[in-house]
Amino acid sequence: MSFTMHGIGVSGGIAIGFAHLISHATLEVAHYVVPKHQVTEELTRFDAAIEAAASELEALRVNIPPAAPPEFDAFLDLHLMILADSTLSKVPRQLIENQQCNAEWALKLQMDALLEQFDQIEDGYLQERKADVIQVVERVLKALLGQPGYIPVPIGREENSILVAHDLSPADVIQFKQYHFASFVTDLGGATSHTAIIARSLNIPSIVALHNARQLIQENELLIVDGTQGVVIVSPDTRVLAEYRLRQHELNLERQKLKRLRTTRATTLDGVDIELHANIELPEDMEQVRESGATGIGLFRSEFLFLNRDDLPNEDEQFEAYRKVAVDMEGMPVTIRTLDLGADKQINGVERVAT
Repeated sequence: MSFTMHGIGVSGGIAIGFAHLISHATLEVAHYVVPKHQVTEELTRFDAAIEAAASELEALRVNIPPAAPPEFDAFLDLHLMILADSTLSKVPRQLIENQQCNAEWALKLQMDALLEQFDQIEDGYLQERKADVIQVVERVLKALLGQPGYIPVPIGREENSILVAHDLSPADVIQFKQYHFASFVTDLGGATSHTAIIARSLNIPSIVALHNARQLIQENELLIVDGTQGVVIVSPDTRVLAEYRLRQHELNLERQKLKRLRTTRATTLDGVDIELHANIELPEDMEQVRESGATGIGLFRSEFLFLNRDDLPNEDEQFEAYRKVAVDMEGMPVTIRTLDLGADKQINGVERVAT
């Protein structure tokens, strides 16, 4: 049966392929007592899992494209920093040694304690780091459980595969460049999440905030992902499939044509030069601006610095965002639009700041 799902399109384009469902290590881990004579072995198993997770992240760094934005390295550095911090590993080791609990349970208890501390922090940016802690813990849990810490690739057809997940970490999305997946869709996420930023930089059609795609979509079901409209069509009929294949073909032809023209001067038939500027939402969009050959920023939609967060960006954060765009454009014009907010775009944090 065909049906349609709607989410937030975070990277445009059309992808057609077969669903490949992936899941992260469940955080509902078993709890059991480790015999006293096996405690040392359990500590060794825990340390080995930490090292394995770090090795996986270092391996991902090697596969980062040379032209990738600096955010790629920053995401990996953050996860490596969390792994190396004794705050994550010291207490689990003590629990294993003193209470003889298994490594998975000890790590889960420490994660819960850390997340509770994050919930008490008012700073919105720091609160968002909860997701990073969870993603790091999931990676270590996979190592403990003997599961691969990378996205499993469907043999022989990854280019026609569309990943369907509850959530993806930035480290997961970096693998797209290596395995050439066609697209991804997730239940969680937002337009300004780290995962969305990387997806845009890689030009991968993608949709987030579908809520229950991981439950409703079956393995190997045919999917159409319209990243521009934020629409996923599951098991499309032949008419809809033919229509989207035509749209996809036309879009690819248009992109190829524009790519050949990106260094060509925009001039009218009567010799008038036209400046082609790009519109952006975040400083991370500058990679695509450079690739497009735009000669300026027509509109920096500054309201996106304020959306999908629980606080308001301070003066320094806003200054750095505007400075980065201006520096990257190397003297070319940049137009910044001051907060275009309304019924369709609401921001959090105003009430708290006002009080």
